[in-house]
Amino acid sequence: MATTLHLKSLQALEMAIREGSLKAAAARLGITPAAVGQRIRTLELYLGTDLLMRGRSGLMPTSELDLALADLRSAFAALERAAESLDFQRLSDVHVVADPDWADLWLAPRIGAFQDRHPNIRFCINGVGQVPTRLGAPDLRVTQDDGPGAPLFHDLWLPVSGPDNPRRMADGGGAVLPMEGMPLLHLRAPGDGPDMPGWTDWIAAFGQRDRGADRGVRYPSVRIALEAVRNEVGFLVCGLALALPDLAAGRVVLPFPPQQHIAAPHPYRLRLRPDAEQRPQVARFLSWLRAEAAQTARDLRLQTAAR
Repeated sequence: MATTLHLKSLQALEMAIREGSLKAAAARLGITPAAVGQRIRTLELYLGTDLLMRGRSGLMPTSELDLALADLRSAFAALERAAESLDFQRLSDVHVVADPDWADLWLAPRIGAFQDRHPNIRFCINGVGQVPTRLGAPDLRVTQDDGPGAPLFHDLWLPVSGPDNPRRMADGGGAVLPMEGMPLLHLRAPGDGPDMPGWTDWIAAFGQRDRGADRGVRYPSVRIALEAVRNEVGFLVCGLALALPDLAAGRVVLPFPPQQHIAAPHPYRLRLRPDAEQRPQVARFLSWLRAEAAQTARDLRLQTAAR
């Protein structure tokens, strides 16, 4: 086994024990929970023994790992201190861990404009980018939850559809409930994240359908579900901020007035590494990010203003 593979596997193992779950460890490392599990499993196969077991309070070390746990923790604490010292000198890198849908649908369509103005600033976003993932905390995190951090903006959840789907409703001949029988697309509830509004909530608030609000295909992410919407597969309730680029391009439309929306229970929040804004490249990115978030908040207000 290569030394770098040893190091990544040990890092995933130590973080999983520290955080108590693969998902929390993945959020800290900027990779997927599956990748964390694979790294740990690779190490277990190499050593020929199990290293983790599940307890009442989360993941726990097995007796075989417990003997080495103190050394593992002290070693990674030292590595993180060294990484933080060295990373401070990497003046062109910005490391971001973010809600995957926000990163794919909100950040990705916008960040090119920032990079055009700052071509020397390089990014690693959720473990992927122009620079490799580093040890230690990212420069900033963006989440949609009730945790700590300054709000960036509050999203609004409402139906979207492909451009041709409103015609399908109109072909119903002006039915009192125009969504009756229309194909509904849903998002799978996250394992331990906050629940977001869906069709059952929207129909309870605004009607348009009597039966089957919970029926239909379920998708693991807004990104994948929006691709189905663009292909006229059905109607989806999702965050308006995530759909704004598609709306502007005409790839999706709003089948109902945008005033018929449900506010997301939590805003997108920004959490910073303690020394993050001391780095010039991070300070520039944060200034741009906050300005873009403020513009999104204005765009949402314009979309939902009375017409």
